[in-house]
Amino acid sequence: MTAAQPTPAARPPYASPGAWRICYVHAADIGAPSDDTAWNAVCERARAGGFDMLMCSPLWRLPEGARLFAPLDADQCDPTVQAGLSMEDALRRLVDATARHGLDLALDLLVGRVAVDAVPGTLDPAWFRTQADDSDRDPRQPAAQWEVLRLRDGPPAPAFLQQWQERLTRWICCGVKGFRCLEPHHLGGEAWREMLAPLRQAFSDARFFAWTPGLNPWQVQDLRQAGFDAVYSSLPWWNLRAPWLAQEDLRLRAVAPVIAMPEPPFEQADPQRFERAMWAAAVSGDGIMAMPRGDTQWDIAGKAVRWRAETPLRGTPRLAVGDRGYCTVLLRDGVRDRSTTDGAAYALLINPDDGMPARADWSGATNLLPSSLLRATHGAESALLPPGGFKLETSRGLSQLSEAHTRPATGRPDPRQTPRIAVEAVSPVIEHGTLSPKCVVGESVRVQADIFVDGHDTLAAEVQWRATDETAWQIAPMRFVDNDRWQAEVLPTRNGPHEFRITAWMDEWETYRNELRKKHAAGLRLELELREGAIKLREALLASRQNHADARARVDVAMAALAEAARAAKADEAATSGKDEPIEALSIETQDTMVAILLDQDLARAMEAIAPRPFLYESPVPYPLWVDRRTAAFSSWYELFPRSQSATPGRHGTFDDVQARLPDVRAMGFDVLYFPPIHPIGRAHRKGPNNSLQAGENDPGSPYAIGSPDGGHEAIHPELGTLDDFLRLVQAAREHGMELALDFAIQCSPDHPWLAQRPEWFTRRADGTIRYAENPPKKYEDIVNVSFYRNTAKRARLLPLWRALRDVVLFWVEHGVRIFRVDNPHTKPLPFWEWMISDIHMRHPDVIFLSEAFTRPKMMYRLAKIGFTQSYTYFTWRNDKHEIAAYLEELAGEPVADFFRANFFVNTPDINPYYLQCGARSAFLARAALAALGAGSWGLYSGFELCEWQPVPGKEEYLDSEKYELRQRDWDAPGNIKAEIAQLNAIRQANPALWSQRGYRTVPNGNPHVLSFMKACADGGSTLLAAINLDPYNVQHTGLEVPFDAPVRSGRTTVQAEDLLDGGAAVWHDGRVDVALHPGRPYRVWRLTAPD
Repeated sequence: MTAAQPTPAARPPYASPGAWRICYVHAADIGAPSDDTAWNAVCERARAGGFDMLMCSPLWRLPEGARLFAPLDADQCDPTVQAGLSMEDALRRLVDATARHGLDLALDLLVGRVAVDAVPGTLDPAWFRTQADDSDRDPRQPAAQWEVLRLRDGPPAPAFLQQWQERLTRWICCGVKGFRCLEPHHLGGEAWREMLAPLRQAFSDARFFAWTPGLNPWQVQDLRQAGFDAVYSSLPWWNLRAPWLAQEDLRLRAVAPVIAMPEPPFEQADPQRFERAMWAAAVSGDGIMAMPRGDTQWDIAGKAVRWRAETPLRGTPRLAVGDRGYCTVLLRDGVRDRSTTDGAAYALLINPDDGMPARADWSGATNLLPSSLLRATHGAESALLPPGGFKLETSRGLSQLSEAHTRPATGRPDPRQTPRIAVEAVSPVIEHGTLSPKCVVGESVRVQADIFVDGHDTLAAEVQWRATDETAWQIAPMRFVDNDRWQAEVLPTRNGPHEFRITAWMDEWETYRNELRKKHAAGLRLELELREGAIKLREALLASRQNHADARARVDVAMAALAEAARAAKADEAATSGKDEPIEALSIETQDTMVAILLDQDLARAMEAIAPRPFLYESPVPYPLWVDRRTAAFSSWYELFPRSQSATPGRHGTFDDVQARLPDVRAMGFDVLYFPPIHPIGRAHRKGPNNSLQAGENDPGSPYAIGSPDGGHEAIHPELGTLDDFLRLVQAAREHGMELALDFAIQCSPDHPWLAQRPEWFTRRADGTIRYAENPPKKYEDIVNVSFYRNTAKRARLLPLWRALRDVVLFWVEHGVRIFRVDNPHTKPLPFWEWMISDIHMRHPDVIFLSEAFTRPKMMYRLAKIGFTQSYTYFTWRNDKHEIAAYLEELAGEPVADFFRANFFVNTPDINPYYLQCGARSAFLARAALAALGAGSWGLYSGFELCEWQPVPGKEEYLDSEKYELRQRDWDAPGNIKAEIAQLNAIRQANPALWSQRGYRTVPNGNPHVLSFMKACADGGSTLLAAINLDPYNVQHTGLEVPFDAPVRSGRTTVQAEDLLDGGAAVWHDGRVDVALHPGRPYRVWRLTAPD
């Protein structure tokens, strides 16, 4: 083997974390680097298996019999690998071998420990703690831990970091492309950053992976500053059913992309478990690392790795854990293009039980499924997976709806044509069917109606529903509930306009079966009834369509069985010939046999499919239903001013400064990052600090004064950056699992280009001036408003203006923005909003509009009905226990929840709530908990996490408001509540009961300062109980009346309560539970389940 530096084989660049497919080997198991045969065999097998990197355990010299990787001599090769060889010589030979097979070489790296008798070049006593220094070491640690020395506490010595920089530089120059950094917390994030930064600058293709299993959350968070290329999940230690895997994944992704392994290095699982774990790693990780052994494991690993190489994935994995006979579902989205929010999707179903089969029940994961998988799995049978089994479900994304649906005009039916069957009080229906109720993809929609008819015949009904660009109807049978109320559940799987209608008919076969059952139970003679049954079967066959072959065949079988029973009893052929002569008397046995044939349930299902439907009722006009993507109902918003994000006091922030803050915002659990207007700001009448009328030369002005010579609503304020900078930020936010939301504010500064280009869009007063904007008592001298109608007698619409405003939204949609917060929509005409939102949704149904309409309830609700996706609410001003409870009940109930989605903002740049002006940290915690737990969507304006409260005296406004000046902050200032916010958002993500505003129920307690409530899914699959202290100054004690009925089956008098803040669980028995809520943490949250 030559020692010359090789030219690596061509391979795809590391354009995405998906390129990391790492085969791990133990160097001592393979042999000397000079052994061409052994190393070539490993490389050939790794390349054939789809791997693109070979990672070795340390090659350096270790103490004899060492059980850890701490080096004895970090610059010499270990004798078990090849004696007398320097590390550089060994690495050159291995790089040559791997490169000839198209593989990169990577090494394990342990810098925080050395062997106790390490050579001087590796061990400097000034850097490491001696055994005498380490006398307090825990004697219960493994003996292997006593064979090594650890770094001294505190920052590592500069000489130590320099030595490792030089050593790594030599190794990288030999061709090593990556390092798995073991025990990274011993060095710390800051030291890693200092050591790696020069290496990254010199070697852009070198990769550093942090081995993070076993680290606590604070140690993981510290590594964010290090700049690692990837971290490792704890998947090998997952029991396939615990929810912590998804929670850990969120923490890890705040640091770097995640590499997953099927099993720990050097541990070997049986083939079945290895295969299951291998696919879990392939689906959950951004990269994959495996150490296959034996032909079986190599074959298994090759299939999963090649699939991962061909399958680009995005986003974070989502998890629906399986228990009590159900599978665990691990979900992951595929890539998508910029024009859609849908794409390929993958779901790995895993039976976590090695001894029992488990049911693959999709209904338990509908809230997590991407729309393409919902579509693929809707109506699928709930199959059984064998013990230890798994199955990968995949679906290519379906195109979203893009055609607007025009419904015919409604009219009152002719009374002479009134159907015999009455159908009334259909829900969900908004404004008599002229406007659309809302749901989200994967949300089960309950359709109800009163259905009744004269007499006592049995009725049947169904809901027929479809996307408006489809021709075929999907069917959901309705079931009787009570008092003539019927209902069915439909599950839309696509984003966009849908419609549904109700059909009902008199079910003659079921009426016949009911009468036959009753008469047979009474012991009556049934010869005539049996003849009638045969006739009905024959009529059904004659009336049925040929496309019900299975049902027709089942009816044929029943008729043949009836004829056979009659012949056996020597009855005449009247029952099957169609003649009218009476049937001879049948024996009791024959009658029982024929009754059993006619009452058979399979026959009933066949007749349901092919029997005539007399007096059929159909809804005269289909009812509309709008289906949003999930973010419309469940999202966590963080608002910031980009211009204030500079780390340098006094410097105007840029989009690049915002990008630097993305990890911090995402670490708090937010998935929507919202900006006030980012457009050029006018100079005319520019506002100064605290809304003063005089602005200094360097005062930035209000971003709501949109427009200057630099452009209008489609331009970017030059100091923020360019459009390319913005697009880069949009992409970076996506990579962090966030979307950008922009402010759509229909207002102009006097410098806006439209004033010169389209003066007819503005109404002028008698003196020729334009009235500035007002929202009494507030005045906005730096803003003028457009006029939506012509100043003529007919007040015709200014259609060019309407189209121009729509085109502004389309411009930003085409540049990657799918969420808009609309400023003061209640001050603009309702017809404009209904037209504009409909037009946008016709082209892009995934666009979300948040209404900032702090106005009268009926106007807020009307805006929601005509198309706004979400709305700000009165939550900001609800402080008393009873008014908060009443408001939450209103929002969670029907019909409000059918069309109005609340977004609970705890503060805004315009609103500094009086409740928070006490400055108490507990007040901020209480409001965050109320918002995060009470609504499906919530948000905060930056500074809230720092408990900023200073008001303009006597007003609900912030002193030194960021609307008029730059505000740099210390985002880690003492007393912040970032950790608590992150925990609340993690609880939201893990509990479907919090994914909408529905399911709220006040839980009684005797304390006027404590609000306690329950949130539960309709199916009872997720139930939470919360208690919040509304008194920011005092400890409050109360007793909760535990709701035993919701999370458990009927008859239970105990419930298991899992503490979601502190961990642990307890079984609560019938009665009251006493809690104490301290100002330091004024809320408690429990997950309620049935006891095992």
